[in-house]
Amino acid sequence: MITATASFAARTVFRIGYGALQLERLHDRRGEAVALLRRAVELGIDHVDTAEFYGFGFANDVIREALHPEDDVLVVTKVGADPNPGGRLPLRLAQRPEQLRASVEDNLRSLGVDRLAVVNLRRLDTGPGLRPQGDQVVDLDDQLAVMTALRDEGKIGAIGLSSVTLDGLRRALPAGIVCVQNAYSLVSRDDEDMLQLCAAEGIAWVPFFPLGGAFPGLPKATDEPAVHAVAGSLGATPSQVGLAWLLHHAPNVLLIPGTANAAHLEANIAVSEIALDAATLATLDAIESRSNDVPIG
Repeated sequence: MITATASFAARTVFRIGYGALQLERLHDRRGEAVALLRRAVELGIDHVDTAEFYGFGFANDVIREALHPEDDVLVVTKVGADPNPGGRLPLRLAQRPEQLRASVEDNLRSLGVDRLAVVNLRRLDTGPGLRPQGDQVVDLDDQLAVMTALRDEGKIGAIGLSSVTLDGLRRALPAGIVCVQNAYSLVSRDDEDMLQLCAAEGIAWVPFFPLGGAFPGLPKATDEPAVHAVAGSLGATPSQVGLAWLLHHAPNVLLIPGTANAAHLEANIAVSEIALDAATLATLDAIESRSNDVPIG
């Protein structure tokens, strides 16, 4: 069996958290969104990933209503992009230091707190998605300077990185990084060296797109015949197998799968009970890793 807990920002947390992006699917059913988050807490989830641009602030509003201090849930947010209502994409890049500071203030306000426990700086240097252009191309050192200043001011408790390269992480280590969020899955393992560096440094590895397939044409763990075969032998779903592989692969991996459905939430949490023996892990490890480093802008 895997270890059910891991260290994150000087705390011990259940290794399966909740990603709040999918809450926006319940935008017109706010009560259901609040109830879903309350159910997550009841089931043992104690860390939640969010951003001001999730649902144009809706996710943060729901978190503010649903979570209470006595729940002791670690809320992790991110900066580097802002909501973009009416735009071609639902977010716009906000990489400049003054924009990072403004985004922290926006998150403080929408979450109704005076300190953000962990803030991820989303660099967008790697993985699928947007790439900075023009005045949004900002040196990492300049960004870390404002992030550490915000931490010194007490507005941030700890700093994480997202969509960062291995060299970028190495440069940032002196700033005291507590987590890295990069696209990573069974079928896209480009960042293996970075994951191992994080494990050696006591940094949580929190993959987004943990099953791959973020955009059309990118590999999906749930498309792999070997994943389906393992799922059938264990009485699990292919998605559960893909997530369970991540938990078995390295002890510093934390998961933040998102959902707008209570049954799916319970299925995600049940992943912590799935045991993969050495032979099964070898079968899954043998699946080809394909790059997901696809810019879209």
